[in-house]
This record gives sequence, C-alpha cells and structure tokens, in this order.
Amino acid sequence: MKHPTFFKAILCCSLIVLMMLSAQLWGQPPTSRRGGLYGDWQIKYQAGERQREAIISFSRDSEGNRTGQWISFMSLSELKDFKYEDGKLSFTRSSRGRDGQTTTSKFTGTIQDGVLSGTMSSDRGEYKLEGKPIPRIPRAVGNWEIKFKAGEREITSILVVKADKEGKLSAQWRSERAEHEITDLEHERGRLTFKFKRILKRKSKMQDREWATLEGTVQRNTDTLSGVMKADDVEIPFEGKRIGGPVIGTWDLEVTSERGTRKQRLMVNPDMSGLYGAIPIKKVNFEGNQVSFKIVSEFGDQKFEMDFQGKLADSKLTGELTSPRGSQKVTGTKVVRTFRGRSSP
Repeated sequence: MKHPTFFKAILCCSLIVLMMLSAQLWGQPPTSRRGGLYGDWQIKYQAGERQREAIISFSRDSEGNRTGQWISFMSLSELKDFKYEDGKLSFTRSSRGRDGQTTTSKFTGTIQDGVLSGTMSSDRGEYKLEGKPIPRIPRAVGNWEIKFKAGEREITSILVVKADKEGKLSAQWRSERAEHEITDLEHERGRLTFKFKRILKRKSKMQDREWATLEGTVQRNTDTLSGVMKADDVEIPFEGKRIGGPVIGTWDLEVTSERGTRKQRLMVNPDMSGLYGAIPIKKVNFEGNQVSFKIVSEFGDQKFEMDFQGKLADSKLTGELTSPRGSQKVTGTKVVRTFRGRSSP
C-alpha cells in the first residue's frame, strides 16, 4: 500500500519543478522571448551647435541575423559590426559628406528600461546620443471600404479607425443614409470588435435602431478586414478593403541628383501619415496610381520644403522630388517582410 504515497511524492516534485520553470520564464524580459531587438527608435544627438534627429531601425535578415539601419534626413545607411547582448549594443556606421568623403563612426552603449544611450565616436570627435522606441501603429488603423448585402442590395460604407498617442483606438462608421455611434471598440491579435447604433438621418419615430456588433479579422498580407455583423439574431457577412493599401508600407528608395545616388526610406502608415527618412509626413495622397506628399523640415529659423509627385505601377514607385534647390529622381521598391510567427499589436 505504499504506491499512493510514492505517487504523491512524484506529483509534488513535478509541481515544484514546473513552478520553478514558470518562474524562470516569467522572470525573463519580454524582448528575450520575442527574439531580441526590433522596430524603429527615435534618436536625438548634438552635432556641433545643432541638435539632430535620426531613426535607427532594427530587424533581422532572412537567415535570422540581426541587422540595423541609420535613417536620417539625408540618407539611409546600413549598420556594420552589429552586436547586441545582455543589453549592450555596438555597431559602426559609414556616412558620406557633401563633398563625397566617407566617415566611419563607432557606437557603444546600452539599452536599459526602454532607453538606448551611448557614445558615437570617430576621428572627428565624439558625441552622446539617446533614443526611445517609436510605438507601432495597430494594424486595424486606417480607412476601410466595407461592403455587405441587405437582401439583394449591396451596401458600401467607410470604417475609419484611428489611434491616439497612447495607442487607444477610436472609430467612425460613415454611410450615406445614416450616422453611427460606436462603442466597446477592441483590437487584439488582429481581431477587431465593436458595437454600433444606426441613427437615421431622416426624421421619424423609428429614428434610432438597435445596437449591432461587428466582429472581423484583419489580414496583414492582403489588407482586408472580413467578418460578420450581428443584430437581432441575424448575421450578415461583410468584406472590407483597406483604402490606400498598395502604397501603405515601407519603401526602399534610390534618390538620384547631380551629386550622385543615395539610399533613403519612405514609410507610409495605415492612416496615410508617413516618414521620409526621419522627417514626418502629415499625409500621403494616393488616387488611382498617383502618389504625392509634401516634406517640411526646419533648420533653426529656416523652413525647407520638398514636394514629391510620382506613380505606382507594377509594385514600383517612381517620381520626382522637387525643392527650390532643384529636382531629384526617385525610384522605390516595397519591402516585403516575412513574419516568423510573431504577433503584432
């Protein structure tokens, strides 16, 4: 009759080991579970008398090796000798001056408590820099063209999803015949849900309709939102397409002028805002196959403006960037990322 006691002892030992392993896993920082350093970091540093800004973008190549890019107003450059271990970060960066000379700088620093800090040094001297991660925009954000059928009639509406600085979502449902009040908006792991009430524009005793629920899934690769609307025990399937989908994403650019060709990056966000290099773009216009935007940068008391006019064809972006100093030819290729089972906010 010793078997029950023996099995109890084994069970107790197993539970203790399981608790120890769980404590070790929970004690690890989130970045270690997700494979390390990812995303864009906003960098600030003092160079001479000016405070400047840049973006360092961390990623991995197709073989899983860590990579990095230094993205500034002038150009994009690949980081070399990239190392990151136990919170310590180092890399080298080569930059080309206006006269064509190349300068190589080395960074050594740390990433602690969500802050990147350290020193960049070269034969010209050294300077301190500091940076913080740029929050990622939830994939549900954007303008969605929603289509569904009511009987034999096909109805098209526009769903506008926005995010504030803290990442909190809000939405509007726009249609010709009615306004809609939206509540209980949630987005998690690509799943979007909310409740909405239809408010008819015409005056009648039946002006307000009952609450309905929308449940849909955002597909990253196809820029679609599909699901069902539920009201009064009736389920209506719908299909949505992100407006501006072909131009939204990250573009590797080659910018050619009289001084030669340099690399640059254009990022178009789901809400059609963007970044050209490290400079914010308020709105990227996309109609048909035409793409346009304006870049405004400030240097002290001076403003510097550039306008881009181009077109999108066969997954290539071509156009011209003009300023008071002249024009530059731009060609771009969209970056296609392979998501290795990681989920996005």
